[in-house]
Amino acid sequence: MEDGKHNILRPQSYAMNGGNGPYSYAENSFYQRGIVESTKETIKEAIAKNLETEQYASSTSSNPIIIRIADFGCSTGPNTFLAIQNIVEAVELTLKLKKANSRKPDFQVFFNDQISNDFNTLFASLPSDRQYYVAGVPGSFYGVLFPKASLDFAYSSCSLHWLSKVPEEVTDENSQAWNKGKIHYTNAHKEVLEAYSAQFDRDIESYLNARAQELVGGGLLAILIPGLPDVILESDITTGTEFEVLGSCLMDMAKTGLVSEQKVDSFNLPIYYTSSKELTALIERNGYFTIEQMETFNPRKHIALHNVKMRALYFRAVFEGLLEKHYGNGIMDELFDRYSKKVAVSSFYLNPENHRSVILFALLKRNVKC
Repeated sequence: MEDGKHNILRPQSYAMNGGNGPYSYAENSFYQRGIVESTKETIKEAIAKNLETEQYASSTSSNPIIIRIADFGCSTGPNTFLAIQNIVEAVELTLKLKKANSRKPDFQVFFNDQISNDFNTLFASLPSDRQYYVAGVPGSFYGVLFPKASLDFAYSSCSLHWLSKVPEEVTDENSQAWNKGKIHYTNAHKEVLEAYSAQFDRDIESYLNARAQELVGGGLLAILIPGLPDVILESDITTGTEFEVLGSCLMDMAKTGLVSEQKVDSFNLPIYYTSSKELTALIERNGYFTIEQMETFNPRKHIALHNVKMRALYFRAVFEGLLEKHYGNGIMDELFDRYSKKVAVSSFYLNPENHRSVILFALLKRNVKC
């Protein structure tokens, strides 16, 4: 492990649908909100147990305590505000219970996402009663975004399953990993999965290296990431299989001439679902952090999308921008109409018992000695 190392990437930019319209992320991020709500108490307890308060023991009016928090992958709100408020309250309560300081700290919160993110909508919807200062930080979280040792707490929710880029091999006709006729690795050749896994490996290494530069020694990093159980039959879960449905809609449209088959063959979703076993190995190999807590959740009642309309709106809010970049905006209504019809005739996707994908929670602490 080399001190100060971090990869300089040229990541692709993916942003959720902006604004507050019917297809916006702000109006259709039920799934992400459910994850924040279902893990609220776990994060509070983890902060209470692992926050190092000694560094906040003394302050004066001329030298106040300032606790700096960053949400990496904030999108357009309002879910980020729920998460940040929970973190702020947990830190305040921990300092109070441990009697770290009689003075209330100031909080400075940084909201980070891709440069194409709709920060205008984010800041227009900031809570009026917030007890923290705010700033926006555009850029890829796979690179360094803050000065060395400038953050106390870092947080990422529903963002690290987005790769920095689609693995190059899957769109290369000469590669064994060429993913012809598909848009994801689900039920594809093993070489496709291996290419995705290798890209995730590189991305997590870059992410951890970057956060290691930015966090103070003993600083905390909380990660919430959609993933898969360590052991499960692929046929038992919905995670990833809806990408097959979306891909089949695109192939159907190619057969009728609405899009070219070459367009479909050259498009893949930059999404990868890891497991706790894989994630643990990558964190331990990196070496900059200790794993203070690792849990797996299946918050079924919080994140289930109960009807076809909710599922279609959620998918459109998340993936429309990415699809438009590749296919143009002329086919979006047709594409999601076809998607809705295919999901509607399936008894699999709307059955909550089939939603066995999980949420991985990891609380990491920055090693002081590295």
